[in-house]
Amino acid sequence: MSQIHTSSDKRHITEQLYTALHEQNAPYIQELLQGLVAEEIAEILEATPPKERNILWTQLPPETQGEILGHTNDEVRSHLLSLLNQNEIIELTETLETDDIADIIQSLPESDKAGMLEKLPEQDREAVQTALSYPEDTAGGLMSTDFIAVRSDVTIEVVMRLLRKIGSLPNDMVDLIVRDRDGFYQGTIKLNDLLVNDEDTLVANLVDPNRFAIKALTSDKEVAHIFEKNDLISVAVVDENNLVLGRITIDDVVDIIREDAERSQMLSAGLDDEEDLFAPPLRSAKRRSFWLGINLFTAIFASIVIGFFEATIEQIVALAILMPIVASMGGIAGTQTATIVIRAIATGKLGSKNSYKLIYKETTVGVLNGILWAIMTSLAAWLWFQDSSLGLIFGTAMLINLIAAALAGAMIPLFLNKMKIDPALASGLMLTTVTDSLGFFVFLGLATIILKV
Repeated sequence: MSQIHTSSDKRHITEQLYTALHEQNAPYIQELLQGLVAEEIAEILEATPPKERNILWTQLPPETQGEILGHTNDEVRSHLLSLLNQNEIIELTETLETDDIADIIQSLPESDKAGMLEKLPEQDREAVQTALSYPEDTAGGLMSTDFIAVRSDVTIEVVMRLLRKIGSLPNDMVDLIVRDRDGFYQGTIKLNDLLVNDEDTLVANLVDPNRFAIKALTSDKEVAHIFEKNDLISVAVVDENNLVLGRITIDDVVDIIREDAERSQMLSAGLDDEEDLFAPPLRSAKRRSFWLGINLFTAIFASIVIGFFEATIEQIVALAILMPIVASMGGIAGTQTATIVIRAIATGKLGSKNSYKLIYKETTVGVLNGILWAIMTSLAAWLWFQDSSLGLIFGTAMLINLIAAALAGAMIPLFLNKMKIDPALASGLMLTTVTDSLGFFVFLGLATIILKV
């Protein structure tokens, strides 16, 4: 019997598995794996180095391997699939829904995809090809074609006979999709309605016309937003002509939300959220070097700004002590604003109509915080160095940089989003460049002018 495991439980189980693998204690490995759900085993596989991962993979029952693969990240899934031949992959897809089969085929090398599709049963092949025809990050790429649809012009008796003939319903099914003779979506009918109404009742009389469907090209983020707003458990997916293609269930949406959170966190550091935790060092180094190189150029730019005022810094050592504080405060203020804006963009709360209002609001926050901390820091600098002019310069630079940071924190994500670039990917780097360079320039520039050095 499976049970819920906390993060500390899973870490403990992973460590025990690691020890059992080294001791080649197969019975204990099997004992540890019992009671773990597919998602937990997938997380353990991702947290295990490749050599031990390969051994652990062979200890898993073939009938569970397909479901487990559906929960691993792309890189780990591709690696594990490379350990199997084509017939073994076909076998592990037999119990999977079509969206999971599509994910597995998507992870195969291009040269193997066509061959895999040919070996699938005809019904599965057509369904998977439909799913693969849509981008992964759309409703069409997420949907499962394992659904039951009934016509609106039949009675409950006919529907019940159909369900008895099918035998078992797809997972998470709470209603049936209703369509007309030509396959056009008309709404849904709850399973409960089939039980409490007379058998000669027409489906058309029970259909819920308010249950809308999602277009296949709707983005995955918008799908998650629709589920959240409408408290949905499942929803039909239709093409541009309103023909029913499949359905999306709440478990798919939970995965979207989790993956989106992980992606945003990783992208903010210039990393790939699908990268294997134990990927070869050379591959990881190549991926990270691009952003390190960009960061180097931005750091050089900030250093060039400082270099313009080398003579000023040499004469007043206090400037070298205080200028990192100006840049740091601007960086934090800008990051706070950028985080709010990026989140608002991701949840669909921010668009062209209200973006100016948010820019105004965040700039006002920057002004208020700027005034507060300008007063506080100027007094601190004055008391520290016994120099009122230095205190004035420090406070003024703080005010200007906090206002600029708030403005940049709002504008940069909006600009990147307009340019079809994920704001989480480059906002942090661009913001740091603005706040550091501007902070140094304003502080040192004011010192040069006012102190005449």
